[in-house]
Amino acid sequence: MNHKGTRYLPLVVTVGQVVIFPYYIIWLKEVSLTFTLFAWFFAAFSFAAAWGYQIAQSRTNKDHSYLMFIYAGMGIVYILIGAIKNSSDILPYAVILLQVILGLLQGYFRAWHAEQDTYHLHAVHHYLIVGCAMIGFSFVKIISPVVVITIFGILMCMCAVWELMRNEKKKTIIPGK
Repeated sequence: MNHKGTRYLPLVVTVGQVVIFPYYIIWLKEVSLTFTLFAWFFAAFSFAAAWGYQIAQSRTNKDHSYLMFIYAGMGIVYILIGAIKNSSDILPYAVILLQVILGLLQGYFRAWHAEQDTYHLHAVHHYLIVGCAMIGFSFVKIISPVVVITIFGILMCMCAVWELMRNEKKKTIIPGK
C-alpha cells in the first residue's frame, strides 16, 4: 500500500458517500410520492447492495477489482440524479433503476474495501472526517441537495480517472500484471 491512490481513494469514496447521504435522503424524499414508495426505494437499494456484495465476494481473481468502473458508475449515477429536474410519471421507474444500480455498485465497493489492508485504519479516519465534515456543512447554506450530489458525482468520476491512470502506470512498471 505504498501508492497514495490505493491508500486514500477508498477513504474519499466512503467519506463522500456518508457526507452526501443527508442530501441524498432529501432528494429521495422529494422524488418519492409517498412514504411507501420511499421505503420501496430503500428496499431496492438494500437488496441490490447485497447482490453487489455477493458478486464481489464470489469473484475468483481477487487482484482484479474493476474499481475504476465502480467509481465511474457511481459518479454517473450521482450526476444523473443531479440532472433530474422535473417530476413526471416515469420518475419513480427511473429512481428505482438508479437505486438498484447505486446499491449494486456500493455493495461491490464495500466488499472490496473490507478486503483491503487499510480498511480498519480507514474506518477510524472515516468517522473522524465525517464528523468534522458534517460540522463544517452545518455552517454552509446549501441551496439544493442536487448541487452537492452532482459535485460528488463529478468527484467520483475523477476518482475513476485517477484509478485508470494508476492502473496504466502499474502496467508499465510491472508488464503483464
